[in-house]
Amino acid sequence: MLQKPKKLPNKSGVYLFKNKDEQIIYIGKAKNIADRIASYFANPDDFKVALILQEATALQTIPTNSEEEALYLEVELIKKYQPKFNQLLKDGNPFIYLLFANERSSSPSSSIPTLSIVRVKTKKKKGLYVGPFLSKKAARAVFDYVMKTFQLKLCKKKITHGCLEFHIGVCAGFCSPDFDLKFYKFRLKLAEHLLSKEPKLALADLDKEIKQASKLLQFEKARNLLEYKKNLEQFAFMIEKLSNMPSKQQKPDDAKNLSLLLALQKRLSLQHVPYVIDCFDISHMQGRAIVGSCIRYVNAQPEPKSFRRFKIKSLIDQDDCAALAEIVQRRYKTGTNYPNLIIVDGGKGQISAIKPFIGTAELVGLAKKEETIISANFSKFIKLDHARAEDALILQIRDKTHQFAVSYHRKKMKLGN
Repeated sequence: MLQKPKKLPNKSGVYLFKNKDEQIIYIGKAKNIADRIASYFANPDDFKVALILQEATALQTIPTNSEEEALYLEVELIKKYQPKFNQLLKDGNPFIYLLFANERSSSPSSSIPTLSIVRVKTKKKKGLYVGPFLSKKAARAVFDYVMKTFQLKLCKKKITHGCLEFHIGVCAGFCSPDFDLKFYKFRLKLAEHLLSKEPKLALADLDKEIKQASKLLQFEKARNLLEYKKNLEQFAFMIEKLSNMPSKQQKPDDAKNLSLLLALQKRLSLQHVPYVIDCFDISHMQGRAIVGSCIRYVNAQPEPKSFRRFKIKSLIDQDDCAALAEIVQRRYKTGTNYPNLIIVDGGKGQISAIKPFIGTAELVGLAKKEETIISANFSKFIKLDHARAEDALILQIRDKTHQFAVSYHRKKMKLGN
């Protein structure tokens, strides 16, 4: 039986319980790994906890940069290993979505699009899925706000003049014989645009509909539409505030890169998953116009806004190690914003030169000519293999950094600097 670990990271991440055969039996995520694991040992009488702790003999933790990253990593690992105690997440999709469905299933005779909360994406339910949401509470808050704001509730009653909720602006009026299906679909489309973070499309649709309503002398409808337009920015703000959805940089597709980053972590014997990677390079022409570059990859994708170029200030003659030390110090001069991994173009000399200035980041060197990785994490060099995805990623980052440095060097040479 697993004993309570003495030291665990106080940050978000994923934890893996393993049995005596090193098989993963349960995978979980946590906002704070140390607190979550402590809760297991504080509640040993809980049925699920008792089962896990009885069989587990080892615990592995993988810290992440945020709770969202932990969520995606958890899903990817469950897909890969299918632990026996992860029955709830066995399909690999614990996310919650809002679904703009094509038909209202309770009324097969009427083709009416609807909005609903669903837990799993499925081909059987056709339509637009918006999300994922990190909790059912967040999904419900957004759902209730949108349903009320855009008057989308479809009641099952049939009343000559419509139900009470219709007259107070809650029900869409499906209960009434003169239900305006076209206008209902229009309001649903506005909600779809805002939930998809496309307010410009919502604004364009509103302008078009206002113009049409005015042309047909439907002044009350035009006034209602103008109110929507007036409050559009507030609607978008409230949806964003309530939703707690991942940012645009943190898309569900990022989960596809996690297996690549996990492979890279294993390949380089890293302590942490390298979500953020910086790479440094120096360029010059026989000691003239010495410049440096740093590019950043986040979730295995380049992040151009974090690219940096440097004109070497402290050197006149060629000294790659000293030049690297200068640009690394300048890149992290605030003592913050360190990546998970730094790749430097060079060998042991370059590694030694910049090691004092890299904070909490892990460090490897890449010898260009031999295309080998040098690190304190392993005794022998690693010869890179272009056929391996994780090796190809390293080479791609190196080449992009070199190209960025060379282009800046040529520019400086052209200007005579």
